[in-house]
Amino acid sequence: MRNTFLIVFFASCAFAAFHTDSVSSEVPKSIDASRNRQTLEILSKIPDEKLEQAIVEYVETRIAGRDKQERQIVAKLSPGIQALYITWWLEAEVNNGGFNQYYWNSAGQFADAAPAAFDYFGARQHAALMREANTIRGVESAAMQKFKVQGSIGAFSASYEESKLDPLDTRYYKLTENLSALRIARIRAHPEDFLGSP
Repeated sequence: MRNTFLIVFFASCAFAAFHTDSVSSEVPKSIDASRNRQTLEILSKIPDEKLEQAIVEYVETRIAGRDKQERQIVAKLSPGIQALYITWWLEAEVNNGGFNQYYWNSAGQFADAAPAAFDYFGARQHAALMREANTIRGVESAAMQKFKVQGSIGAFSASYEESKLDPLDTRYYKLTENLSALRIARIRAHPEDFLGSP
């Protein structure tokens, strides 16, 4: 069973605003402080091997059914959650089909934020390679657009022939940083950076 409690807690708390004219402004602050304490306690109880996935699933519950608003939703989350979500999906896409697949799929919409997200976790090798990938993709962006417009599997496959990102895939797979370990260490050291948002 996945961390259902965490997901339900985060989603139900989805940190709805609690404001009425008759309620003191101190009450919402007290509620937020209580939720934050509970969230920190929940995070501390999740085993390392499930921690990243639990946070990604939390973000996915926030996005559920609103895929076209993904970027706006993620932008409202805490910096730690944003960085984890961005780097986790980049890693998943590149490991599955390389940088070309990453830029093709929706995770690529976060490419501009990815270097800073890697830096957030101290993943300097990943950040440097991502900056290089963004530069290459920027140069070939117009050429890739003709494939994107077609929007077919065949066009996606053909885009690999024209992309210059392939050598970066090989370099990515050889990076010596343990990205997961860096993310988990940051979460454990600064759990307050991974609290939900209103």
